[in-house]
Amino acid sequence: MIPDLSDDLIERLRDAFLSARYDADGVVDLLGSEAHAALGRGEPVPALRASADAGPLGTFVRLFLLGTAEPVAVVKAALGGLPLDQARAAGLLRADGDEIRAGLDVRPHGSGDDSWWVVSDLDADLRGDGRPVSPDHVLGVGHASLSLVRATSRRPVGSVLDLGTGCGVQALHASTHAEHVTATDVSKRALALADATFRLNRIDVELAEGEWFEPVRGRRFDQVVCNPPFVVGPARTDFTYRDSGLAGDDASALVVRQLPSLLNEGGTGQLLASWVHRRGEDWQERVSRWLPPGGVDAWFVQRDVADPALYVGTWLRDAGYDARSQAGRQKAGEWLDWFEANEVEGVGFGFVTLRRTDAARGEVVCEDLRHAYDDPLGPETDQWLRRVDWLRAHGSPQDLLASRLTTAPSTVLEEVSAPSDEGWQAVVHRLHRTDGPGWQHEIDDLGVRLLAGCRGAMPVGDLVELLAVGCGEDVEELTRAAVPMLRELVRHGMVVPAEWAESAE
Repeated sequence: MIPDLSDDLIERLRDAFLSARYDADGVVDLLGSEAHAALGRGEPVPALRASADAGPLGTFVRLFLLGTAEPVAVVKAALGGLPLDQARAAGLLRADGDEIRAGLDVRPHGSGDDSWWVVSDLDADLRGDGRPVSPDHVLGVGHASLSLVRATSRRPVGSVLDLGTGCGVQALHASTHAEHVTATDVSKRALALADATFRLNRIDVELAEGEWFEPVRGRRFDQVVCNPPFVVGPARTDFTYRDSGLAGDDASALVVRQLPSLLNEGGTGQLLASWVHRRGEDWQERVSRWLPPGGVDAWFVQRDVADPALYVGTWLRDAGYDARSQAGRQKAGEWLDWFEANEVEGVGFGFVTLRRTDAARGEVVCEDLRHAYDDPLGPETDQWLRRVDWLRAHGSPQDLLASRLTTAPSTVLEEVSAPSDEGWQAVVHRLHRTDGPGWQHEIDDLGVRLLAGCRGAMPVGDLVELLAVGCGEDVEELTRAAVPMLRELVRHGMVVPAEWAESAE
């Protein structure tokens, strides 16, 4: 049954939440940092203790964040002007004997100065009935959706499409930088809960129902964000939120291949994706083949690779299966059989940034960034595309050598030395970028000296010639070595055009 959350119920619920301070800041203030962190780890007891005797705010925390049953009188007091019978009839709350439990997950979600409420289905842990979630389960704000939020550009745009909106979290964030937001989904239940999310937050979003790109066929947008059903495995649809009905990584391939056709010129698409690591096949070549021919810049970032057993176990637990149950063992066996039959050694997961360009040949880069870093990837994508444009405009060695470059302030040099007959001798020179994705590059002694001279005062070609003369090196050979090194360092923001540094001051 699809919940019937009327406008009247939504407005009364909003008033109750505002009155109780049931928002992102209010919950953190009530629980404190330690209990809030414990709740994020799935440890409810500190939050239970902190929310006791905390009035309506404590009631909402226990109902929607902890999944406890509450006395009828306590729930009525928290709801204020929203009648309990109306909330139960709509599916927002449900009776559990003489007490009341949440029927839906409604939780605060904040970013910067923005605080929203997100309406979704209760996960298996909060339901507490030991059964897997339903096939049309609408996932809440999970780790995957939060990672896409952090990886998405927030530059101001006219229009954004949230493809496969689910509970609507990507569209909420899009509303902060877009004039118009469109959200689509194949699931009627997802669209109903997303609509409730948008009305609860008084955000205007255009909703459309249908598979993949059909609801917006023929339209174009400045930005498309997508958290697709990217789970890799047999061609089936056990759960709408994660299974596409396509085998293997075909769902991710479909989105990458077709998304650019929905972009305005210069528009960007950002999505989560998965890809198989198949025996004897390079994953970078695999994902590059997904792209349509020409006119697309693409940046594939691999953040993790899971072995088949870990991958299957993780997704079974996510759906609420007990891995030791007969159903759990059967699902795991079928899934692992499929991996073995298709020679899958692992499953990669990460982010894809696409941009529609009128360039004859798009820039395609696949990178493995599995190391830890804290900075969100969203701002970096804008800068990455800006650097792609600059490198494209300075495509020839002559153009690059005629430019003035400067070493970025966030670039530091690490040197590793070994004992020698004359004391310590440097054996490794490694550049680190201390912000963004934290790229690293090893360079030789001549590279260290060249970068020391990159202060924007003269063209890099002149610096190379001076270095060659000073060190007794052949100018042409040193130039051939310097050009690809500098291009890679510019691509990763470790060396930048001098005019950019000057305009930032």
